[in-house]
Amino acid sequence: MPPLGPGAARTSGGSPLSGRGILIHLYEDKARPPLHSGLVDVRRLLLVDDYKMVTEALASRLSTAPGLWVAGCCSTDDPQLPEVVRWLRPDVILIEVEPLGFAIGEVLQRLRAAWPGAQVVVVSGDHHVAHAVDAARAGAAAWVSKEQGAGDLETVLRGVCQGHSWFPPEMLGEILRQLRDDVRQASEGGDPLDVLSPRERDVLASMAEGKRGRQIAEELVISTDTVRTHTRSIFSKLDVHSRLEAVRVARAAGLASPGSPPATGGGLTTLPFRPPGRGSR
Repeated sequence: MPPLGPGAARTSGGSPLSGRGILIHLYEDKARPPLHSGLVDVRRLLLVDDYKMVTEALASRLSTAPGLWVAGCCSTDDPQLPEVVRWLRPDVILIEVEPLGFAIGEVLQRLRAAWPGAQVVVVSGDHHVAHAVDAARAGAAAWVSKEQGAGDLETVLRGVCQGHSWFPPEMLGEILRQLRDDVRQASEGGDPLDVLSPRERDVLASMAEGKRGRQIAEELVISTDTVRTHTRSIFSKLDVHSRLEAVRVARAAGLASPGSPPATGGGLTTLPFRPPGRGSR
């Protein structure tokens, strides 16, 4: 198994992640780039994957890259993954999404809600464009195939830190068509959320942030039973059958979180960012 690399250790206490088997670098506030790299703006990475050996090998590889620092590793099925994200404050979350199936959008939304400043980069061997569309709708900045090399991945990571996005060319056309359809339906059909009551809109906005029933109840000062009642009503009024579908409608309509000012910009802007050094497949 690859070594964890210098300056890294398992948590042993003093943090909310103690004993969870998560890779944490020591003295994070004093981290410095390698001496040979000069003045480098170091980017913090969180790696999320169910295969520990793969994760640690990738962490070892990326730790040698100037300006990139692996702050921690976690598994996709960890129930406290949002807590891990909030505690580590990564610049980029690199996540393997194949185990998530159709829950990709919902999980990515929860990660972005936990630390909005993080860019999300998806790594997957999944070639289903519908899953890539869900990831883009949830705010993912990039989708990288497992067939690409570590050098390409490093290029994508640096690109998203500069505001670029990358989706495979064979997927990009359909992704852009779906996002344009979302915008068109929202503009032509009026506000589909007009059928909701103010409290139902608050519940839906909280769902779009990845929050669960108990947290929504606490923040809105209502009971969990009331949250469930509002949720059933939202599904019925929007003619949807799941939280993910309801959140898609909310995001397409530009629903803001409770108490936040109206958004001034559009939704996700997806620009093709192609790593150099590889031709089209």
